[in-house]
Amino acid sequence: MHTAETVTLARLPSGVPVQTTVHVYEPADGTADRATLYIQAAQHGREINGTEVLRRLHSRLDRESISGRIIAVPVADPLTFDRVSYTTPEAVDSVNPNMNRVWPGDSDGSLHERMAAALWEYASEADAIVDLHTGSPDMLTHTVYRKGHDESRTLAEAFGIDVLLAEAAGEDAEEEWAERNFGGKLRVAATEANIPSITPELAHNKQLVEDAIDAGVSGVLNVARHLGILSGAVDSWDGKTYRNHLGRVTAAESGLFVAREDLELGRDVRPGDHLGWVYDPTTYEMLQEVEAERGGVVYSIAREATVTAGTTLVGVALPLDGDEDDPFDSVDEEFDF
Repeated sequence: MHTAETVTLARLPSGVPVQTTVHVYEPADGTADRATLYIQAAQHGREINGTEVLRRLHSRLDRESISGRIIAVPVADPLTFDRVSYTTPEAVDSVNPNMNRVWPGDSDGSLHERMAAALWEYASEADAIVDLHTGSPDMLTHTVYRKGHDESRTLAEAFGIDVLLAEAAGEDAEEEWAERNFGGKLRVAATEANIPSITPELAHNKQLVEDAIDAGVSGVLNVARHLGILSGAVDSWDGKTYRNHLGRVTAAESGLFVAREDLELGRDVRPGDHLGWVYDPTTYEMLQEVEAERGGVVYSIAREATVTAGTTLVGVALPLDGDEDDPFDSVDEEFDF
């Protein structure tokens, strides 16, 4: 059985409501005697593949025999969706322009805090959460989960993307984690509430990409099977796990970044491998020989060549061994560039 509810998340200064639609799928007899899965998409409005994933799942979920409940929000942030943006303009929410930094929200707070609080009423009832996002055109599709949270890792494996990124949180994370207010991510707030939660990053933003959409549809169905909401087996996961953020290679100087022609997503690199150059566009002076500082897999590449100092040029995810508390300091010789 499917029901759809229009929910007011907040109100603009003019009094116009900010609204979205919450879809609920559950047994026709109303006895949702198993798990509840909460799924949302487009928390960042330019990240639209997740919205299409939920549309394609709609007719299937409406006719499937469901044992449990699925709550789906295809447009979590209508403000950024309408602007095809990652954050809102200062005039809309100057305090918290990024909705994914304010969870679990505050019903008396800024606009985004109120919106998050309204959706948290649904998410906090769930036994698992899938927060669908997309990366840039030059980012490897992957799933992020909180490092050390075993139930979230199991959920990520069930989703089925080959590459998992374990993101440290709180005291285990680097300074940037606190500086960028990552503690306000939905995934972090959920795990703090002991709700397993994952963030699949499904390929490009601003574009509907078939491979990413297919992966998202398959992943959500697998998670529903894993939770016992849908019948059927989940294939065993056979991918690799890496640490998030620690291996990023940044620009030491502002200029133009030229990546090596053979630098590709998914390529394994070792410490010291040459990745490209940054040069002064006016004098042609070479400012930086860009090299990998640590070994791992390339999961993002800056293709917008004009860069400022501190910009991430290449994201290198560091491999983990079987014990997530002991990441490899280096990689074996098999990681060949």
